[in-house]
Amino acid sequence: MGRKKGRDISGWLVVDKPAGVTSTSVVGKVRWALDAKKAGHAGTLDPDATGVLAVALGEATKTVPYITDALKAYDFTVNWGAETDTDDASGQVVKRSDMRPTVDQIRDALTGFTGDIMQVPPAYSAVKVDGERAYDLARGGEQLELAARPLWVEELSLENSKADTAQLHMVCGKGGYVRSIARDLGRELGSLGHVAHLRRVWSGPFDADQGVDFEKIDREAQDWLEAQLLPLEIALGDMPALRATTEGAVRIRNGNPGQVTGTAEFGETVWVGDPAGPICIGRYMGGLVHPDRVFNL
Repeated sequence: MGRKKGRDISGWLVVDKPAGVTSTSVVGKVRWALDAKKAGHAGTLDPDATGVLAVALGEATKTVPYITDALKAYDFTVNWGAETDTDDASGQVVKRSDMRPTVDQIRDALTGFTGDIMQVPPAYSAVKVDGERAYDLARGGEQLELAARPLWVEELSLENSKADTAQLHMVCGKGGYVRSIARDLGRELGSLGHVAHLRRVWSGPFDADQGVDFEKIDREAQDWLEAQLLPLEIALGDMPALRATTEGAVRIRNGNPGQVTGTAEFGETVWVGDPAGPICIGRYMGGLVHPDRVFNL
């Protein structure tokens, strides 16, 4: 039998993604540079966007569903006066407006985009429609009516305003589209708008300032790159951490409920470790944890 391709390497690498590169390309380059057997990412960034792209390697890929629920922060610039088919500067202009909002009008409008809102994703997005990606259908010329979906917007503030542009800062939950905010804000103000620049400054525990420069990701620098890896459990900071007993660790590693020390709410999702590292994510059932995902580290 042939050896499975790649190394068993686990952890997180935060990349500061440049514009003009897809999220999939970043993951592919990281996987190649580290010769990793398995890699994925937590939250796609548009090709034109920059900033935090957290790449999960090996067993860290099992923690991706838990990190995608974390809050994310974006700095972005909206250009007033035109709406595009992609809701960003890469698209074709579909409508124009001569109106320009005042600072007070922008600030007043922002209140309607905070808290629990309903948001229609851009036509050019990875949302699935009857099993197909919306952007594939949109590129094929289909007129899409995407359903609105709930979004939690923790914060949306005006950082700077000029005649034709506004710089905004947003903190939001899972599934937020900055391009939709720009589009809907432009419509609300009568000026129309699209995203000109977009940067994800942080995502959960991952910060752009700690991100590795994309150009430095190379096989020649494999040892350096490996030294930049963050531990798997950094993605689990929002859930209680419990410690397995020696016997409990053996049982959990075999997929069975095992004894732990420490407490949590009954039925709560927790992660369990021992001196060797993380063992599992599971549900706390009064002294025992029933594993959902076991880490093979």
